[in-house]
This record gives sequence, structure tokens and C-alpha cells, in this order.
Amino acid sequence: MIASPQQSDSNNTKDPTASPEVYQGQFGEFTITQSDRTGVIVYRSSLLIAALSFAIGSWLVLAGSSNPIAIRLLTPLYTVFCIALGVSLVTIHIYLAPLHRLLQVFWGVGGITAIVLAFQSSEPLALSVYHQPMMIFGIGFTFAALTGIYFKEAFCFNRFETKFLTPLVPILLLGHLTGILPIAWEQVLLGIWAVLFTVFALRKLVQAIPDDIGDKSVFTYLKQQRAASVRGL
Repeated sequence: MIASPQQSDSNNTKDPTASPEVYQGQFGEFTITQSDRTGVIVYRSSLLIAALSFAIGSWLVLAGSSNPIAIRLLTPLYTVFCIALGVSLVTIHIYLAPLHRLLQVFWGVGGITAIVLAFQSSEPLALSVYHQPMMIFGIGFTFAALTGIYFKEAFCFNRFETKFLTPLVPILLLGHLTGILPIAWEQVLLGIWAVLFTVFALRKLVQAIPDDIGDKSVFTYLKQQRAASVRGL
């Protein structure tokens, strides 16, 4: 259903600019090109930028700083986080195109909501959302998209950190929305989220690149099936 590794990078020392490598997929042979590899690098780099900006913002929150400059830094950090997440959602490989598009739509809804709130509120964005939990109904779409990435990585690669992050994010957001989580618990969950997100992004950097590309023959097969369905209408 979701992109999973069909091949390990059998020749990591091979010049990536050389001719494309040929792999045997479920529905035939396919090649991994330099463009494919570049896409994976962009995906992973964007995830790292998103994770680091999220971690810095979380640290500022958990440090309890009342410095107005520190509080206002949260908005540009969140902006960097959202942009990097958006790039990740463009370059991620997911077999099901409707699911891929849905995650991108979630990101778009959350981003538009954040822009509207940032211009309408007299408070920094982070304070607005904290003081008015109902805003999570809009902002939360961004984190639903991020949770989709966590779920994909947990499903495909069995990563322990994404197994924790997949339920942790909705628990924290819904807990704050409903007011059932004590502040101390929210702080603990936020800290765990920031740490595991960073661990996840760093571990992705050393993973074999073909793993994130998956079986390209499946993408070709599904595309042909969709085209056949359209012709049959």
C-alpha cells in the first residue's frame, strides 16, 4: 500500500552519477536514476530541517522563557517547519496517489489556517493556539500530515521512534484541545515528540537511498491501472 524498500543499496560505493541501476520489481524491471536519488536527499533534508526547527521551538516553550523575543521566534520557526514539511510531502514516495494527495491537502489546510491566524491575532501564533485550543481544528491538519509521514515510516521500515510518534501526536493535540491533559503531561509529551522527531530525521540520513524510492514498478502498474479505468468510463 505504501512505499517499502524492495532493494537495499547493494553498491553504496558506486558513483551515483553513473548509468541508472536496474532493479527487479514486483511488476517488472525498473531503474533508479540520479533524479530519484536527488528527490530522496531533498525529502530527508527537509525532514531534518522540519525536525530541528520543531525541536528549537519546543525547547523555547519548555524552557519557560518569558522573553518576548523568544516567544516571537516561535512564529518564524513554525514557518520554517511548515515549509520544510511541505517539501517533504512533495518528494516522499507513497504508492497510493490519493493518500499522497490527501496528506498534501492536510498540509495546505493547516498552512492556510496558520497564515490567517497569524494576521488576525495580536498575539504570536504559538500563544494564540495555546490560549485558544479550538484553533487546533485548523492548525492540526498540518500535524495530521506529519503523522501520515510517521505512519508511513513505521509501516514500511518498522522504526521504533515513528511507532511512538504516530499515536503521540494526536494524543497530545486532542488532549490539549479537550483540556484533559495536565500541563506537566503536555510538556513531557512535547519534549518526547521533539527528541524522537530529531532522532527519526537523523536516522533517515544514513538509510540506503533506494529504500525510500521503493518498487517503481508498482507506481508504473498503478498508473496504468488508473489510465485503463479512465478509458473504460
